Amino acid sequence: MIIKLDTSLFRLSRHKAETVKKVATPLTKDQWITADRIVMAAMFIVTIIGAILF
Repeated sequence: MIIKLDTSLFRLSRHKAETVKKVATPLTKDQWITADRIVMAAMFIVTIIGAILF
């Protein structure tokens, strides 16, 4: 009985395994600058919030 229930799960997992893998593209210089600014702004805001709370 357990084997009969598991066969439906194996069918679902096979479809996910057949998906096409995406190739990671490197970021351009402008994208790195934008990401760096976002991270620096987030760290600045967290520092201010931490100073207020503590």
